[in-house]
Amino acid sequence: MEYSKEFKAALSAFSSIEKERLIFRLLKKDKLLSKKLYFELIDQETTDDKRDAMEENVREKVLLASKYIGNQKYFLGIIRKISAEITEHVKITTDKFGEVSLNLLLIDKILDNNEDLSRQRFDNVYKLYIYIINKIFRALLLIKKLDEDYWMEIDEHLQSLETKINKNHYLQKLCINNHLDFKWLRSENIPENIDQIVKEIKNQGFLR
Repeated sequence: MEYSKEFKAALSAFSSIEKERLIFRLLKKDKLLSKKLYFELIDQETTDDKRDAMEENVREKVLLASKYIGNQKYFLGIIRKISAEITEHVKITTDKFGEVSLNLLLIDKILDNNEDLSRQRFDNVYKLYIYIINKIFRALLLIKKLDEDYWMEIDEHLQSLETKINKNHYLQKLCINNHLDFKWLRSENIPENIDQIVKEIKNQGFLR
């Protein structure tokens, strides 16, 4: 929404007390904005501190969720909630590196349960695997936007991920069927037009 000069002038004309009341009224309705302002204005923790805490949060919650792998609908619901927490972290801190690293960590921790996942019927884990593959493609898109200084650390996540995918026969096959080229699991090998590639893959009916 664009604001006219008249509207901006009217807001500027508010007294300090009126502006304060308006700000707190708006913050009560937007908890995310409130958290973001708190982080930017007075929080003693840095983005790195927040990311470290979120990494531990992801590890703990996926470990706790792993006891529900037999109930795939419930398990995937928990995973989606963890992903939403990562998204909130990124919106509050604008942590672009964390947006990639935390989501790759989430997938990596899920695949720590490869042995239990392999016991599930393929149709039971299909939605989870498609969810994982979509997240990998999303990470590849984001990696291309990161400064190359981050690539070495990101590649450690990608290499761990590739190892675990290759230990999961059905996930490996589904990755191939959805046109995920494992060569792309190295930052320098991600195509420049990865966004166009992903769009075309989806247009062909994959990643669903």
